[in-house]
Amino acid sequence: MGLRVSACPACGNTDFRIERLACTSCGTAVEGRFSVSRLATLPEDHVRFVETFLKCRGNIKEVERELGISYPTVRSRLDKVIGLLGLGEDEQTITRVEILTALERNEMTPEEAVGALKDLRG
Repeated sequence: MGLRVSACPACGNTDFRIERLACTSCGTAVEGRFSVSRLATLPEDHVRFVETFLKCRGNIKEVERELGISYPTVRSRLDKVIGLLGLGEDEQTITRVEILTALERNEMTPEEAVGALKDLRG
């Protein structure tokens, strides 16, 4: 696999235009203007998070286990990816009901729930 570029090394821009595609098997090349998926512009650590999230079929508890991180951290990373992809509001926060639901489903520990509830207060 070739070099993965998620931002311009000169200016940091993430809006790319692909102008040449080449087959890695036979070498055939096609030139023109091709679009880039928004997923392709994510930094590598976010790509790995999305892959893990999909592998776990969106089960946050499984993502926690797989990555060794807490429920609030999974939510924070998910919110960051959603924001980077332009799929949600600029500022997404977990609600009190979501915290209590996650606690009830054993998706977060009581300590994590207390921390998340404190974060809601500012």
